[in-house]
Amino acid sequence: MKRTADFQTHSVDLEKRADGSMLMRSTHALTPTVERTGDWLHQWAETAPDRIFLAERSGAGWREESYADVLGKVRAVGAALLARGLDASTPILVMSGNGVDHGILALAAQYVGVPIVPVAEQYALVHGAHGRLREVIGLVRPKMAYVVDAEQFGEALALEALEGVEIVASRPGGRNVTAFDDLLKGDGGIDADEAFAGVTPDTVGKILMTSGSTSSPKGVLTTHRMMCVNQAQLADGLPFLRKRPPVLVDWLPWNHVFGGSHNFNMMLANGGSLYIDDGKPVKGLFERTVENLGLKTGTLCFNVPLGFGMLLKALKEDDGLRRRFFEDLDLVFYAGASLPQDVWSGFEQMALEVKGEIPLMTSSWGLTETAPAAMMQQEPAPRSGIVGVPVNGVTVKLIPDEDMRCEVRVKGPSVMPGYFNDPEKTEAAFDDEGFFITGDAMVFLDKDDPNKGMRFDGRISEDFKLQSGTWVRAAQLKLDMLSRLAPLVSDLVVTGADRNQIGVMIFPNVAELTREGFELTEADGAYACKLLQGEIHRRLSERAREISGSSTLVSRAIVLAEPPSMPEGEMTAKGNLNIRKVLARRAALLERLYTDDDPAVVTL
Repeated sequence: MKRTADFQTHSVDLEKRADGSMLMRSTHALTPTVERTGDWLHQWAETAPDRIFLAERSGAGWREESYADVLGKVRAVGAALLARGLDASTPILVMSGNGVDHGILALAAQYVGVPIVPVAEQYALVHGAHGRLREVIGLVRPKMAYVVDAEQFGEALALEALEGVEIVASRPGGRNVTAFDDLLKGDGGIDADEAFAGVTPDTVGKILMTSGSTSSPKGVLTTHRMMCVNQAQLADGLPFLRKRPPVLVDWLPWNHVFGGSHNFNMMLANGGSLYIDDGKPVKGLFERTVENLGLKTGTLCFNVPLGFGMLLKALKEDDGLRRRFFEDLDLVFYAGASLPQDVWSGFEQMALEVKGEIPLMTSSWGLTETAPAAMMQQEPAPRSGIVGVPVNGVTVKLIPDEDMRCEVRVKGPSVMPGYFNDPEKTEAAFDDEGFFITGDAMVFLDKDDPNKGMRFDGRISEDFKLQSGTWVRAAQLKLDMLSRLAPLVSDLVVTGADRNQIGVMIFPNVAELTREGFELTEADGAYACKLLQGEIHRRLSERAREISGSSTLVSRAIVLAEPPSMPEGEMTAKGNLNIRKVLARRAALLERLYTDDDPAVVTL
């Protein structure tokens, strides 16, 4: 089938070592890159000054800022920051979501060597999540904090933890805070050029808060080198990025490395235009995404699997939107869990029908600590779920078990130097050869041909044993169950550690269930709905007939009535479940799951 975009072919060297481990690296050379994010801004402000860089919705249209405009504002805000005494030791906390002023502030801070610390806006807007916000404030001790709207974020701004911190807001709303417009006035007594010259590849540009499915939050030191090198790695693998300026309409949050480093910097590095989508793939907000795409479509599309599923449905229902969406599209890129194959196939078929060719549909793998892309499927993939091979300049260490399932470790210039103010966790994060220990597992698509790439196979820390001693690979099993139970579920937790059967605790897709006519009745924290239970039983039974072995047989299920709680730590800022928190907080429901006579439990 004809493909829209070109790509770098996979070419890797796999070194097998005496201890059984393997080192995998690309044979392609890494393209040289700039040293600082501000270098990109200067490049495009000079060569394409009037091209739109950042845009956000304003009334019926967009507020658009060109590269020349952004550079001027970045230099002014940078001078204002230095005039206030900010430096590498005084981070700026950003508590609100994506926006043009947020982007300008972040680039200004990076321009003069001040770290930016973006956090999930839910930490400030959800009363019960203020404890998480206090944790971050206590860790990074910011000298300045930014919000877009002082009234909207008023409760968080009143926290005692922010006492003495200068508050800046784009919309002060009469509160005693600094207007963002005041920063735009700059300071004539500050030499921005001198400050910019002092920024090096090792300067920390941002501190990203991260926590996995089982760990506590940590601050990842993200240097200019990490961000700049990672964009060279991405453009090496996807050379069409350098051939014409990309355009992106994107909602993914900037407090997360995917939206804030991968996507934002991809536009900046390649002279692209980023239109900020103020919608999200959730009920009540996805309609805004559809409206935004009606005004502007891109050459790239990034999303999570849930978002792509909702988008596919919207495109099927709107001929005009479908045509505009695909007519200039080079790339469909998903992150997070594996994209359901029916959604993948739906996009391929739709692209063929609209323009007779398919954009590159792909994914990559990495973590906040790896900037993020460490492996990427650069070639067209035969199906969903493949994360490819190491990007140029990165060495991946693979430690296989007897089944050739490999623990993955990473070394390269795009890997973090460590965690903020935490030497113990930093030391524990690297092995004696300097490889970052990711905790993830991979398997080769073809053990005889590493160029076919690898498939993500879960986190080692999430695996558990049944009473029989059988290992259960929970992450991969979860992906399968999400696909089997779609669209009834929004997420789930696989259970069974030290028990004799595997079960699932299901967080339902309430909007979809209501639309389908399921009547949900709560029974002490779980939903008891005979019709829904019958459908789950049917799907589990059908799956049971297709598999063999106790390591993958799911024979119990319970549908949880309360969604995962961010204030209680059950959900991370990235939207991932913290499995340990869920199991600990819902211990009584876990016990009910393994009770045969509970009316809320589905059993095979």
